Amino acid sequence: MAAIPTYRWRLAPDGLATRRQLRALGLRPGGQDVAAQLERPRRRREPLVAYLYRIERAKPVRPMTPAKRAALAKANAARRICPQCRRDAGYVIPPLLGVCTPCAFPEEQRAA
Repeated sequence: MAAIPTYRWRLAPDGLATRRQLRALGLRPGGQDVAAQLERPRRRREPLVAYLYRIERAKPVRPMTPAKRAALAKANAARRICPQCRRDAGYVIPPLLGVCTPCAFPEEQRAA
């Protein structure tokens, strides 16, 4: 396996971009391999690494289809339903609690 080129923070050549930068341009990597990596040094820890892709090989972002939009809306709605009381909480239920706030902290426990 060949090592990929590594650049220091803010010193990458033009024509390379991270996934976020590609997305801001309306592009996606499109199956291409990582062209290089960017390292951001940190104190007392290993550096942060970001992978870079070639902009000229990037493909346009696929448009959202009505079916995908409906599936995403259904998945987001499921995250709002409390599994205990089966009501729409009006917000995404935190995974740490697993239930809506009224079910997690009933009135009896709050008053004590």
